[in-house]
Amino acid sequence: MKSLIKPTALKKNDLVATVSLSWGGAGLLHERYEQGKKQFQDAFGVKIVEMTNTLKSPSELYENPEWRLNDLMEAFKNPDIKAILTNIGGNDTIRLLRHMNKEHFEIIKNNPKIFLGMSDTTANHFMCFHAGIASFYSPSLMYGYAENCGIPKFIIENTKKTLFETKPIGVLSASDEFMINRLDWATENNIPRPRFKNSGHRYIQGNKTAKGRLLGGCIESLDMINGTNIWPDIDEWNDVILFLETAEGMPSPEQVLFWLRNFGAQGILNRINGILFARPGGEFPIENKDASEKWIADYEKYDKVLLRACKEYECTDIPIVTNMDFGHTVPQLILPFGAMVEINTTEKTVSIIENAVV
Repeated sequence: MKSLIKPTALKKNDLVATVSLSWGGAGLLHERYEQGKKQFQDAFGVKIVEMTNTLKSPSELYENPEWRLNDLMEAFKNPDIKAILTNIGGNDTIRLLRHMNKEHFEIIKNNPKIFLGMSDTTANHFMCFHAGIASFYSPSLMYGYAENCGIPKFIIENTKKTLFETKPIGVLSASDEFMINRLDWATENNIPRPRFKNSGHRYIQGNKTAKGRLLGGCIESLDMINGTNIWPDIDEWNDVILFLETAEGMPSPEQVLFWLRNFGAQGILNRINGILFARPGGEFPIENKDASEKWIADYEKYDKVLLRACKEYECTDIPIVTNMDFGHTVPQLILPFGAMVEINTTEKTVSIIENAVV
């Protein structure tokens, strides 16, 4: 993989811009947005500022993808803004790409700064990758940082360690618990969600230590950018640790297998050094007390298709770690694109062995 430019570490009183690059949820669910804004500022001692269209309605932002791109460019160009935090995902940030030209990618490259988000924001991360800067697969403002009754300690600790410190990040520990039940953000932001005990990372394949640089995202979004000008050249997948997660719609294991076969057909599976797979996202009603059991039953099916795809493409020696805390689950780790990661299957550890910011 090519070397990526690392951004400068955050510090107290820095300005962080919020942007709506996908669905305009911040404009529609303003209480949820304000809750996330306050919790983020209180936890990290920074100041959040909105860009011109951050709080526009979903319909306005849908009709004007170029507004969203303009906000992103203005945030990158503003030297006073030290980080950019996406409000929420969606399903159409790929539409920004048709409005981008070489100049837009030059703006990103020449103004490296922390860029944060998940889900549909995968496309924006690959825009940053194409421009040559490292970005961060992270909670979004409204999903993770706006968590009911406060940001989980696990997220706060990982955010500080990844974005505010310049030493190697170290071992990516599993969270003690997780939350997957759905609540109505329009009316139920002050209700604590059920927490389920986490069984920890699952090492389902491989018996060697592997190193590589992080690249990946939400598998549905990866499917949308596949074949576009921001999809990495095949050689850029060499020695990658591929991280994958599923959106809240929870695609079937069969569909995930189809996507993995596409990676195999492109030659990607035979170039990477390992796979990190997140706890699958799901939409479980809050009253569903059996959500954890349903998740466990479903999750084993995803393990099986990962193993099947690797068997089909003769890469059964690469380590695979599943049930990891990133993506559509809370709490989440932050994964820096391009950072060197080590999977030690003997010690059962996944570690980022370098700093993510300078």
